[in-house]
Amino acid sequence: MTDTLTLVEPDGSTRTIELAPAAQLTRPHGPLTGRVAYAAAHVVPRASADNTPGEPADIDWDATLAFRHHLFSWGLGVADAMDTAQRNMGLDPAAVRELITRSAAEASAAGARIVVGVNTDHVKDEVISLPQVINAYKEQLFHAEDAGAGAVLMASRHLARAAQSADDYRRVYDEVLSVASAPVVLHWLGTAFDPHLAGYFGSHDWRVAADAVVAIIETNRENVAGIKMSLLDAESEIAVRRRLPAGARMFTGDDFHYCSLIEGDEQGGSDALLGAFAALAPHASGAIQALGDGDTERYRAILEPTEALSRQIFAAPTFYYKTGVAFMAWLNGHQAAFQMVGGLHAARSLPHLSRIVDLANACGALEHPEVAAARWRSLLELNGIGAA
Repeated sequence: MTDTLTLVEPDGSTRTIELAPAAQLTRPHGPLTGRVAYAAAHVVPRASADNTPGEPADIDWDATLAFRHHLFSWGLGVADAMDTAQRNMGLDPAAVRELITRSAAEASAAGARIVVGVNTDHVKDEVISLPQVINAYKEQLFHAEDAGAGAVLMASRHLARAAQSADDYRRVYDEVLSVASAPVVLHWLGTAFDPHLAGYFGSHDWRVAADAVVAIIETNRENVAGIKMSLLDAESEIAVRRRLPAGARMFTGDDFHYCSLIEGDEQGGSDALLGAFAALAPHASGAIQALGDGDTERYRAILEPTEALSRQIFAAPTFYYKTGVAFMAWLNGHQAAFQMVGGLHAARSLPHLSRIVDLANACGALEHPEVAAARWRSLLELNGIGAA
């Protein structure tokens, strides 16, 4: 039995720490009641396939869907075909469509919640008109609805290029929302996640952009379930949350400050739609169960220690966080190989991954510690680093 972990420092030196036990958390007997919580899930490639940069994604569907059932088993909903699934970073349009169809069917069979990303990224032209943006959004929206999934209206690079003002954003969102058959979740994605989205909703100042966001939601109250904010700025999320009309939910996408944002204040808290929760499903579930029981002390005790790990996974350049999510899935035995579509598993350094191991061990997020230790040791040996 392995009882130590060898860690690698940026200067190439190594040190050894004691392997900690997994956190003792219990799966819920029914749906979570403390908050609505979605984990944004990644995809698992076929290890023997040509998942190199620029090649179409070749997905291991059994492993990919099994991971979604892992999340369901902890009472979490799944947010699929989102950024975590490598939209615009390796997951091609055909794979997106198939992922939505397959995941929606699995969620239906499991009686679980699912929402999926709706974007314009199947259009290859970089510059298109606003009417073309609207039509592209509608095409993906109708596919998501036909599959039986809820929709998250993702931020569009095409719209960011075409829009000249906040009015252009309102025009596009109003027209797309007008044809939605069920309320959708809007998504405000910050430039840390995608630099192409600078100035989204008509301004580089979030305070000004928030006016456009709130106007869109107020105009389309019946067709908007809420908004996911991923600006990595707690102040902006709280400010917008307090301006939302009745019935509209704030879904935190802040992987740096989720503990306090979900808990909330005297005016309420945020629900969750987080890539971090895919890496931390047991902790996310256990914490929200405690919150539903009114035990805020246990909620904080479970979730606060995970934020250091999440901040490492989402460290700059933040858009490579997907590598950390897949790495955690591999360590925890949810995929056979540490590989990603588009070759993105090579996006983080060995010392960066070592720090993830260190922090995951510290908060009990290694679900099967001996398995994780053995896998980590094999990766070190592959890179010429023997156990200390």
